[in-house]
Amino acid sequence: MGSTGYSYYRMVIFVCMFTGYSLYYFNRKTFSFVMPSVMEEIRLDKDDLGMITSSQTMAYAISKFISGVLSDRISARWLFSIGLLLVGGINIVFSWSSTVSMFSLLWFVNGLGQGCGWPPCGKILRKWYEPSQFGTLWSVLSCSMNLSGSLGPILVTVLLQFYDWRSILSMSGVVCAALSLFCVAFVKNEPKDVGLPSVEAAAKKGAKGGNSESTLTEFLLSPFLWVLSLGYLVVFGVKTAATDWGQLFLMQEKGQTALMGSTYMSALEVGGFVGSLASGFFSDRAVARHGLGTHGNPRHGLLLLMMTGMCVSMYLFRVTITPDIPQDALWVQALHPVSALIGVSEKELWILFLGAVFGFSTYGPIALFGVIASESAPSNFCGMSHAVVALMANVGAFMAGLPFSTIAKKHSWETAFWVAEVIMTATTVGFFLVRNMRTKMGRIAEKTD
Repeated sequence: MGSTGYSYYRMVIFVCMFTGYSLYYFNRKTFSFVMPSVMEEIRLDKDDLGMITSSQTMAYAISKFISGVLSDRISARWLFSIGLLLVGGINIVFSWSSTVSMFSLLWFVNGLGQGCGWPPCGKILRKWYEPSQFGTLWSVLSCSMNLSGSLGPILVTVLLQFYDWRSILSMSGVVCAALSLFCVAFVKNEPKDVGLPSVEAAAKKGAKGGNSESTLTEFLLSPFLWVLSLGYLVVFGVKTAATDWGQLFLMQEKGQTALMGSTYMSALEVGGFVGSLASGFFSDRAVARHGLGTHGNPRHGLLLLMMTGMCVSMYLFRVTITPDIPQDALWVQALHPVSALIGVSEKELWILFLGAVFGFSTYGPIALFGVIASESAPSNFCGMSHAVVALMANVGAFMAGLPFSTIAKKHSWETAFWVAEVIMTATTVGFFLVRNMRTKMGRIAEKTD
């Protein structure tokens, strides 16, 4: 049954998780998708909308950390499926409600359920796939969010022609809850649950230093865990600052139009989609060539290259884009043939190019930090490892809000983005200096000849 058995279960499990996480994300955004229709029926002001969405965001951050810890202690299959069932059920109950307080409470519970989605996926991927496949599958699975985020609004807009918002939320919830039953039936935690040899056991034989289990203290005292966490905090914080405030920066201080600002954001997301997939694929090839050792990580080279791309694109974005761009600038002359061919100005093409490069260079490291955190941890703490670095990323996202906007308010957007650029550059240099540090968290198994 060997490879045939692995192929069948891997395909079924991955399809279930991809579909399941697509529905997780869709049901996370359903209120945003139907918001105009809800406001036609129920009077909601900006504070009400902020309270409803913020309640979900806060609960999601808390739940994602807790479920990351739980995924090391309980069945990942059940955690994923129960979260899916809870999210679907909450969407159904939400469609019966009509008050701001009830909306906020239910969306808070939705956020708690949402946190049960990704940590079990990472745990199951690690159990079922070799290290040389892990990054690619992680990146492809994360694209389920892009799929839902891009197709969701279109689907809801079409459905609103035939149904009201309450019916759409109910239907979405029912589909989500129904899939949770399929996930319980078809998702398996690890190969030994179906009588197949463990992938991790085979990987250990080829790994330098093995992958022994460790105590919680040994794991938490691993310097690399906190190096990763700090790096993820900065990268995710800078990414959040760029996506939240980049459009305003372009319009208020760079003299660009609202259309140019929104087009820049679209280019950033497209670049991010490609960067996420590329980071998984190419870093997996590096792992396949060099293997995972106790010091350094084959994925670090690509990670550093992409972080450098963030620094360079941020610098060029801040320095080269001005209200009146001189036509004799070298980059304007270099872009002229391409801009003439596709019918856009050199300035517009340059802004779109910088957006795509920044997105490519940002989403790649975001995917890699999660992969490295999971694969570098002891097998009994890979869920907690991702939970810790993801929590630090949320801290970075928070700092990209009020502290960042305060700098912009007291000085300028230019100054705020310059500060982010300096912090990002210092982090990249620091990561380069520690690239060969011990990356195997916790205890290192003794070698056996």
